[in-house]
Amino acid sequence: MFERLEAEFASRLGRECLYVPSNRFGLFIALRHRMDPGQRLLVSPNSADEILFLVLAAGLRPVIAPIDPRTGAIDAHAIDDLRFDGILTTNLYGVPDDVITLGRACAERGIPLIEDAAHAIQTSVADGPVGTFGDAGVFSLSKAAGASPGGIVAMASPSDRQALGELRDHWLTPRYPATELGILLKTAVRNAIVATSLARPVWELGQWLGMHEPRRGHRIPLRRAALAGRLTGTGTLYPGLDALAPWVRADNHHYRMRQGPLTERHALRRLKVLEATRERRLAGVRRLSQLETVAPGVREHLDQPLFRVPLLVEDRDKAIEALRRVGVITGYVYDPPFDDYAPGLVEPSPAPAAARWWSQHALPIDPLQTDRALPILTKLSAPTWTPSV
Repeated sequence: MFERLEAEFASRLGRECLYVPSNRFGLFIALRHRMDPGQRLLVSPNSADEILFLVLAAGLRPVIAPIDPRTGAIDAHAIDDLRFDGILTTNLYGVPDDVITLGRACAERGIPLIEDAAHAIQTSVADGPVGTFGDAGVFSLSKAAGASPGGIVAMASPSDRQALGELRDHWLTPRYPATELGILLKTAVRNAIVATSLARPVWELGQWLGMHEPRRGHRIPLRRAALAGRLTGTGTLYPGLDALAPWVRADNHHYRMRQGPLTERHALRRLKVLEATRERRLAGVRRLSQLETVAPGVREHLDQPLFRVPLLVEDRDKAIEALRRVGVITGYVYDPPFDDYAPGLVEPSPAPAAARWWSQHALPIDPLQTDRALPILTKLSAPTWTPSV
């Protein structure tokens, strides 16, 4: 099952590919395969909540990297003095990490490079697709493609397929066809309304019905005491997904459920839609790049159909509410950075100021919604203070 989808990605990427039910699940098995419990993993401070928790579930120690304030990505030139045993890129909003420099650092140390390509399904670097530079690249089908559920692990060595397949099968939960159908129907409805005037009332209805994970600001509640108990309750360095399920499953409670042929057909159709909207996405990126508030790194990637275009604005929360009133729902805001969100559970960044600034001011905009958003965006002000590059 999923041979057609795996073959489609293999032809795009030139790598052996393995289907997984979500990006987060794929990252977990890739980390489990390539790293040992107790090792240190260099990560960006600005990423989704579940990334932190799946790293902890794998028994790894997150080491928070300094970031480049121009892109929000790991500052590849500021990591030489840090101790780590592997690197996990983020490719935030589709803006590529400096994977060439990071890959060189990994090669010199003899450690793995894992690429989180959830936001970067259409992004390339030096004529090579993101996700094909490290030991493994993990894609999401639910982001730009709008094909929830699903993900793909692209591996550098075909010999890894058996081990990754065994890890996948070990951690998968049973398939429930009715649940799978419900997920696909909700995904179809979401895709149909996301760029219409119905987006706001449907989002508000979802809030009222409790369909969105409870949040404290832009992060889910850490529940430190409960989390600490789950991390130590197994008596080993490797808690696993079951122990940290309430945290790893944030906003996707079926992230490791087996899927059937209907999901594969849906994903293949959505990939065609993704390609069909590529030029519209590029046009949106170019228009948004003309705003004075656009993150400077975006202007270096105007040939990339970014998942989101990050702007840097003074009053983000006010901007989010103004956009919501015109039907533009803003997600993928990662504030505060991991070392402020979970002190004591991570090794903090040696230079946290840029990440704090970025996480406070970053406003990600879907380039496909440029027309609807632009009247609001043109009125926004850039931050009054900017960290030095």
